Amino acid sequence: MACRPASPQRPHRSFTADGYNSRHVDAEPPAGPQPSRAAELLSLLDWKRRVFDLYRRVRDAASPEEGWSVWCAERDALFRDHPQSPLPPVERVSFEGLRYFPYDPAARVVAEVEPAPREEVAIGASAGRPIVFERVGTARFRLAEEECSLGVFWLAAYGGGLFVPLADVTRGNETYGAGRYLLDTVKGADLGWSDGRLVLDLNFAYNPSCAYDPRWACPLAPPSNRLAVPIRAGERVYLPPG
Repeated sequence: MACRPASPQRPHRSFTADGYNSRHVDAEPPAGPQPSRAAELLSLLDWKRRVFDLYRRVRDAASPEEGWSVWCAERDALFRDHPQSPLPPVERVSFEGLRYFPYDPAARVVAEVEPAPREEVAIGASAGRPIVFERVGTARFRLAEEECSLGVFWLAAYGGGLFVPLADVTRGNETYGAGRYLLDTVKGADLGWSDGRLVLDLNFAYNPSCAYDPRWACPLAPPSNRLAVPIRAGERVYLPPG
């Protein structure tokens, strides 16, 4: 059975590649047959499988830079070809790849996680209501001779998952203004551990879906995750084709 078109009084919502994110479509759904709920969910499942497998390949790579090269190439393929791509369909036709800073070995760090008292935190989103997380602790590390820290959160929903967003002084110019994601394990973005410490390879920082299309609603980097140093590693700000 095809999905029922959204009523003019309510935005159409579809499932998303970001798991907990919502996609708000203020206009009527496109004309023509709509995918069934089952087809949409199975498509989302395929996206999630591919992302989980991609990060497994990253962790198993012979070197971090080799894993990063695989990550960049596979993300481009998913964004171009997969029906769950966060890109607007019209932009996929001429899509030539996402933009990244060159790989920087110095941007790969391991962090001690300093535990925090159990606390629910409502993190603001690009649209809609804040998303509730539980504060896990603070990841502390040195980067470019500076002491840095990032809040570490756990998604307070079924299944849960570790979430580490970040923003830095390049945001709004060289990188997406609302920040980027580094770890989001509910969606497979997991760089693993090293000797009991959290691997934070900033070369794998990536844009949330709302960076490509404002109809996506994404949790944003809270004040605890805004660094006072420039992070010229990972994904750069998205520029639509043309």
